[in-house]
Amino acid sequence: MALHRETWLDLLPADPRPALLEADDPSARFVTLTGVLGVTELDPEARAARAAVIAAPGIHALVDRLPLWEPGLKFGGHNSPAFPPNLLRLLYLLGVRAGDFPRVERILDRMLRHQADDGRFLTPGGTTGGEATWASLPCDHFAILEVLLLFGRGSASQVEAGLARVRETFAGTAQGPGWLCVPDPVAAWRGPGRKNDVCLQATIEALRLFSLVPASSRPRQIVDAARTVLGAWRRRGAEKPYMFGHGRRFADGKWPPTWYEASTVLETLAAFPSAWKLKGASSEDRGSFAEITRALASTFGPDAMVTPRSCYKGFEAFSFGQKKIPSPWATARQCGILRTSWRR
Repeated sequence: MALHRETWLDLLPADPRPALLEADDPSARFVTLTGVLGVTELDPEARAARAAVIAAPGIHALVDRLPLWEPGLKFGGHNSPAFPPNLLRLLYLLGVRAGDFPRVERILDRMLRHQADDGRFLTPGGTTGGEATWASLPCDHFAILEVLLLFGRGSASQVEAGLARVRETFAGTAQGPGWLCVPDPVAAWRGPGRKNDVCLQATIEALRLFSLVPASSRPRQIVDAARTVLGAWRRRGAEKPYMFGHGRRFADGKWPPTWYEASTVLETLAAFPSAWKLKGASSEDRGSFAEITRALASTFGPDAMVTPRSCYKGFEAFSFGQKKIPSPWATARQCGILRTSWRR
């Protein structure tokens, strides 16, 4: 395959694409083809790579980790890869799609069955993975709704009710338009932040899920929430809403990606270019987006590969779960984000 020079490669010390295409990891090849080279998933090479993803023993092992969606579920927090929506999203990022695994379809079916009257999808592990049952914070509801959309459940009536709830809770915050941490009426727990502070994780999740639906289904002025996220970066030295910081850990992230970090910010805001690139973008927001992009580029090594600096336990069988060796999939993911983010 001919590889044309692109401007985002100027951020890196070398071109990692040839090595990624030759990687043993089928998910790395699939992401390189579709996310870095822009090949459609229907392309024969991409189809072959995805078929190898579905056949990979490691993917089957991840699917087998999906628990029953029932009371008593423990997941250790919303940032944990054990939180089923996070695990489902990881599988999607690796190349799994709707219809590939019956176990995936079963848990999605169960998620659709548990919804509050106000439209919130509920999780059986309480709001923090404890003993409480069937409760929901925004970062529960939004994450569940996103994987339902990713795996083809967008036509379900419950999904439209869930989207309506997200639109209704789009609000003004101390940092600008976005989403607050709204306590569940039963499990009245709220995150470690001021009541009127923006929840950057919930705001990123909301923006991400609205990027999956037509513009007519989004809140009006949703791009202002993207601008709020960029403003949080600019004010990083003065405030830290809900303990979301913007230092080295923000740039490096933690693998697999589940939470608020540079890669998720860039990946999400790429769908809202009027906030950072098009005519209506302010010079401040353009500059902030470029700074975050350079911060992400700084995580590549001299070989133009990403070696994870922090990993969740339990993923040692994957390159992104090891801190001492370059990860083809992590590199492919970050290259795809740089490709959509870097504009000069």
